[in-house]
Amino acid sequence: MPQLSALPSSGFTLTKEHFVVAVPVAVVAAVGGFLVSHYLSRRSCKKGQVNTCINKDSPKVVHSFDMEDIGTKAVYCRCWKSKKFPYCDGAHTKHNEETGDNVGPLIIKKKDA
Repeated sequence: MPQLSALPSSGFTLTKEHFVVAVPVAVVAAVGGFLVSHYLSRRSCKKGQVNTCINKDSPKVVHSFDMEDIGTKAVYCRCWKSKKFPYCDGAHTKHNEETGDNVGPLIIKKKDA
């Protein structure tokens, strides 16, 4: 049997048969390890709530505004962190810096006539 490589002082030689067995075992172990870690990480990750403090006693937070009441411009929060919710107070800036997110406000304004 041809010798593929040898460790000079150990007397251990790797033959083609060693590779034929070792490579599939290593591939199966790597794929199995990946699948197990992926499964465990998905199980342990709890989906977080976006709204952490606004109207928590309500089953659904809904706000409605009449266009006539908006005036010329209204700026609404989309990060759920504003102290003036549903209006934006700029809290998304700190949130974006801390998390790397890119959320910003919803701005509604009347067209210039």
